[in-house]
Amino acid sequence: MAKYGTHFSRRAQALTSSVIREVLKLTERPEIISFAGGLPSAQTFPVQALQSACERLFAEAPAASLQYAPTEGLQPLRQWVADKHGVDVSNVLITTGSQQALDLLAKVFIDPGSKVLVEAPTYLGALQAFSLSEPSYAEVPTDESGLQPGLLTEALAAEARFLYTIPNFQNPTGRRLTLERRQALVARAEELGLLLIEDNPYGELRYSGQALPSLHSLNPSGVVYMGSFSKVLAPGLRLGYMIAPADIHAKLVQAKQASDLHTPSFTQRVAYEVLKTGMLDSHIAAVCDLYGKHCSVMLDALSRHMPAGVSWSQPEGGMFIWVELPENIDAMALLEEAVANKVAFVPGAPFYAKNPRHNTMRLAFVTVSPDRIEEGIARLGKLVAGHI
Repeated sequence: MAKYGTHFSRRAQALTSSVIREVLKLTERPEIISFAGGLPSAQTFPVQALQSACERLFAEAPAASLQYAPTEGLQPLRQWVADKHGVDVSNVLITTGSQQALDLLAKVFIDPGSKVLVEAPTYLGALQAFSLSEPSYAEVPTDESGLQPGLLTEALAAEARFLYTIPNFQNPTGRRLTLERRQALVARAEELGLLLIEDNPYGELRYSGQALPSLHSLNPSGVVYMGSFSKVLAPGLRLGYMIAPADIHAKLVQAKQASDLHTPSFTQRVAYEVLKTGMLDSHIAAVCDLYGKHCSVMLDALSRHMPAGVSWSQPEGGMFIWVELPENIDAMALLEEAVANKVAFVPGAPFYAKNPRHNTMRLAFVTVSPDRIEEGIARLGKLVAGHI
C-alpha cells in the first residue's frame, strides 16, 4: 500500500500538536483537578437567551438563517461591532472564531522567513497559526506590567511585518498593559512604521482596576483589532471579528473567501438576536463577578501554599495566573509528578517563540470550584517545595 504521507508538504511535515491540547487529554479524568484548560466556565453560558434566539429565528426567518451569507459577515452583527468600537462598518470582518483571524493574518502578511514580532511569552494559538507560514520570530521583552515599549528598537522592528500583542489580561500571563505603556507602544510603532495586531479576547473580563483605551482607539490606521464572542457568550458559536484599515480589510476578505466563504450565518444570527436585546452588559458583569471570586481564591491559596522563591502575576481580569518557579525547576518535568498527584497545569515553555523559560507555568482558575482550587494549589505547593 502506498504511503501517501510521504507527499505531505514541507509545512504539513512541520506541524506539531498543541501542548495544551495534549495536556487536556491527560486531565479528562474527573478525579484530576485541572488548571490546564483555557476554557470559559460553562456556568456562564447564556443558555436560555441562546435557546430563545434559536426559536425566534426558526419561527421568523428560517430560510435566511440557513442560507449562505456575505464573506464580510451579517450586516446587523457587523454594525453592532462597529457601533461598539466607534468605527465604520466597512472596516469590520466577522470571522470563524478569533483563531481564524490569526490564520488570515498569517496568510495576508507572512512569507517564509518574514520577521514577526511577538511578546515573550505570547499566546500559543497565535504561534501555531503564524508558524504554518514559516516566519522568523523576534521576541519583545516583557515584565510584570507586560510588553516593554522602550525595548522596541529600530533593529528589532526592522522589516517586521507586524507586532502581535495581547494588552488585556494576556494569555498566558494575565498581565495588562498600563495606560502609559499603551500610549508609548502606539507612538513607538507609528514612529517605526510598524503595524500592531491587537488581540483582545479577555478585555471585557475585568473585575478590578479601571477601563483602559484599546491600542486601536489610539491609532486606528496603525492597528488591526481582533475581538471574540467566545469568552462573553459561548465558544461553541465560533464567532470573532476583526477591525482593520480599508486596504488590509480588503485583503483579509479575499483570504477568508478562499478559506471558508463566510462565517456560519446561523451562529451569526443567533448571536445578534441575543446581542440586540441589550443583555450583554449585565451578563458580562455576572461573569466577572464569578471569575473575580475564583481568582481571589487562587491568589490566596498561592500565598499560603507556595514556598519562598515562587512568584506569580496579580491579574485584574481574564482567566489566567502566571507562575515563575525557582530556576532549577523544570515545569514540564513537574507536570508528570503533578498528574500523578491528580492535579494539572500548562508548562510555560511552549508560550515562547524563541527563548523558552522552563521554570514557568500557566494556571487557569475559571472552571475549577473554590474548594478544588484550594486543594489543587495545596498539592502543587507541596510538589514544588519538594524540589527546593
